[in-house]
Amino acid sequence: MSQFAELKYGDKIYQLPVLVGSENEVALDISKLRDDTGLITLDIGYKNTGATKSAITFIDGETGILRYRGYPIEQLAEHSNFMEVSYLLIYGELPTESQLEAFTNSITRRTLVHENIKKFLDAYPSDVHPMGVLLAVVSSLSSFYPNSLNPNRKPEEVDRTIHRLIAKTATIAAWTYKKSMGHPYMYPNNKLDYVSNFLNMMFGMRTEDYQTDPVVVDALNKLLILHADHEQNCSASTVRIVGSSKANIYSAVASGIAALWGPLHGGANQEVIEMLELIKADGGNTKKYIEKAKDKNDNFRLMGFGHRVYKNFDPRAKIIKTACDSVLNKLGIHDEVLDIAKELEEAALNDPYFIERKLYPNVDFYSGIIYRAIGIPTNMFTVMFALGRLPGWIAQWKEMRESNEPIGRPRQLYVGEPLRDYVSIAKR
Repeated sequence: MSQFAELKYGDKIYQLPVLVGSENEVALDISKLRDDTGLITLDIGYKNTGATKSAITFIDGETGILRYRGYPIEQLAEHSNFMEVSYLLIYGELPTESQLEAFTNSITRRTLVHENIKKFLDAYPSDVHPMGVLLAVVSSLSSFYPNSLNPNRKPEEVDRTIHRLIAKTATIAAWTYKKSMGHPYMYPNNKLDYVSNFLNMMFGMRTEDYQTDPVVVDALNKLLILHADHEQNCSASTVRIVGSSKANIYSAVASGIAALWGPLHGGANQEVIEMLELIKADGGNTKKYIEKAKDKNDNFRLMGFGHRVYKNFDPRAKIIKTACDSVLNKLGIHDEVLDIAKELEEAALNDPYFIERKLYPNVDFYSGIIYRAIGIPTNMFTVMFALGRLPGWIAQWKEMRESNEPIGRPRQLYVGEPLRDYVSIAKR
């Protein structure tokens, strides 16, 4: 039975369809509101606006639920790997053994990038931010593969482009790090799995063999899975709205990278390390900064605690905390910054002030610690985020295209000057 909400405007009453999602989320369909009434809705920041119907990711921030295609994130992080989760997000179902093998092989065969990419990288100054390089080079891939510009390609051609993007982004990301270090670029090793290959391109040297640590590989696999998608966030929505113009997938994903680069979106784990460095420089007194965080008149804020979506706890944080402890224990790293992090974590988990406000450590807190522990520099943290979020962006782009969604075109409430006549410069 159809349900409607009523809107009274003037002397008329309008019926707005009520839609119910598969997890009993309720929405008012205002798609025809302007046509019927002449009204638009004003929702600055789109906090209450559902811009699309999606079957990819479900989040319940009140109870701490995150699911990809219906599968709990806890099960995927425990039993799956990044390639399998990527397939799930992009194609909608967990792959069979043969499907996963074909998918993985297709990506593995495409990890090599055009040699001219080196010329791009060499042209940048050594201190360039790696996100700027990633953004530019991913966008430029459309120039190397002009067939991607055709919006009406066959599905198998789209699949090749998707696999190419996943494969080459890992190589580009690793090479941006090599560029910043002044090290020679490491070519992909197709004998290695996706994560091990990435680590080899990051930290391997041509003169010696690089041995990946299984604990590190497992932790990075989990991090990539946990970051793979997060519903209609800033970057995912950007990818969809750019893709709605039928822009090629490289440009659409590059727009997601640009959105993620902002400190309010993808820079949270970098801010965690910068906060820890600040505390270290001030003598490492964590109790002092705990008290500063409690003082509402103090501008200091604990980075990596609480979450704007998860009002109870971040389900990803529980998973990655275990991986974080495993990495630190296995590597046996003694780092004052990481010691400060552990002290803050313990204080927040036991202090009534933080417990009552549900300010628990989130995934950004632990991811920054893991990245630092395995040797990834702070300015590469957002690149790592982008690498993990890539299959989610692709899934969002693919779903939007296959649903034949119209070009995105938000409305506005004009608050500028009313009509006025031009005045010549001599009379002003």
